[in-house]
Amino acid sequence: VQLQASGGGSVQAGGSLRLSCAASGFTFSNYFMGWFRQAPGKEREFVSSISWTGDSTFYADSVKGRLTISRDNGKNTVFLQMNNLKPEDTAVYYCGGGPYYSGSYPRGPFDYWGQGTQVTVSS
Repeated sequence: VQLQASGGGSVQAGGSLRLSCAASGFTFSNYFMGWFRQAPGKEREFVSSISWTGDSTFYADSVKGRLTISRDNGKNTVFLQMNNLKPEDTAVYYCGGGPYYSGSYPRGPFDYWGQGTQVTVSS
């Protein structure tokens, strides 16, 4: 199993980034997928998740209206479009997934985790 996150970087406040997470080694379309983040000195927190079919999404209150999660089951990839970024969005972003039958959607726990990608937003 592998989850490869990419797309992080450094932007100014108000800017945008698009994170991607490419999955392999499991049946992607049977898994809900999501993103967590961890800022320095803070606990990992839930950001967003999407159901295995892609017809249901869930967001933390802090990111609603600014971040959009999506998935492409044909390419085994989940995306996180991040708009109007704020300095408080600075964190390492991790993608994860859990099977549809686990009952863990939308907040996890996730069975699989990726390695994380750094997002830095400057004011």
